[in-house]
Amino acid sequence: MLRPFLAVAMIATTTTMHANLTKEPFAKTADGDAVERVTITNKNGLIVRVITWGASITEVHAPDRTGKLADVTLGFDEPEPWLKPHPFFGCIAGRFANRIAKGKFSIDGREWTLATNNGENHLHGGKSGFDKRNWRIVSAEGATVKLAYSSPDGEEGYPGKLDVAVAYTLTDSNELRIDYEAVTDRPTVLNLTNHAYWNLGSGADILGHELQLPASKFVPVDAGSIPTGNLAAAEGAMDFTKPKLIGKDIGALSSAPGGGFDHNWVIDGWNPGQLTFAGELHDPSSGRLMRVSTTEPGIQFYTGNYLKDVAGKSGRTYGKHAGLCLETQHFPDSPNQPSFPSTVLRPGETFKSTTVYHFTVK
Repeated sequence: MLRPFLAVAMIATTTTMHANLTKEPFAKTADGDAVERVTITNKNGLIVRVITWGASITEVHAPDRTGKLADVTLGFDEPEPWLKPHPFFGCIAGRFANRIAKGKFSIDGREWTLATNNGENHLHGGKSGFDKRNWRIVSAEGATVKLAYSSPDGEEGYPGKLDVAVAYTLTDSNELRIDYEAVTDRPTVLNLTNHAYWNLGSGADILGHELQLPASKFVPVDAGSIPTGNLAAAEGAMDFTKPKLIGKDIGALSSAPGGGFDHNWVIDGWNPGQLTFAGELHDPSSGRLMRVSTTEPGIQFYTGNYLKDVAGKSGRTYGKHAGLCLETQHFPDSPNQPSFPSTVLRPGETFKSTTVYHFTVK
């Protein structure tokens, strides 16, 4: 199957921009490189902050039903923890987000071996993936900051030099838009996502949030969170086709890896290159609602199962289920699953992908 995003133009927006954008020093890497931070504020007061380390979203301040702003992402108040190992807060995961079984895959009959950092498997790009790289700011003006990174041939075991860019745009419609683009000089595999953890309320966990996923199928996994190769009907605990409290059925997954949701749902009505409704998250206590649309075929819903005693923002300690991830992406282990949509990118082709998070209240 051909890569569905090749030569697909970025989806244009007609929203008038009135954003204010500022750029400032944030930290220094161990090698002395400057880490910068960009703040974008739209006309409604919504605030998004991004740093060059991992091209990470560090803050998203969204209003509740009374208009009160609050940061709805997990992370840290101070710069230092962002540059140390952490649970992938807000970063770009890559070169391949999610897992590749045993860190091995083949292209055109040649096998490649990747770094393994999740037991015997490869996770989120390896030991030093895109989350642990200092990206550079290509442009920062209007309502958009664009960052880029050049991944050398052989990095973490991947073939080919990969030039990748991600652009964050904050519209006056309270949409946070993420546009991805990449090219390679050798056949390689690619799967990019943003790994922000969301908590739309002020509670210690997200079990009281309501979630809807327009997905009648999901990707079953084994004890190592590797797909079995089949797609299964999203029934029972896995059925989020109608809004449902996350805590309602999570107990049914007590024996699953991590003891919670960490699965990829197959988005109904997915059409390559077109923005498709992928999910809606609602916090009844604050009224905040986040609607997700994407050009990707899947969405990984992860309930922060492995969070434990993480010193976070405003003196909070993040424990299990303190936040959740809605990671738009291709399916895990796609390079080893020929029935899944392809993640192969070849020279002369351009990978393009878009995801939009729309913030409102009800």
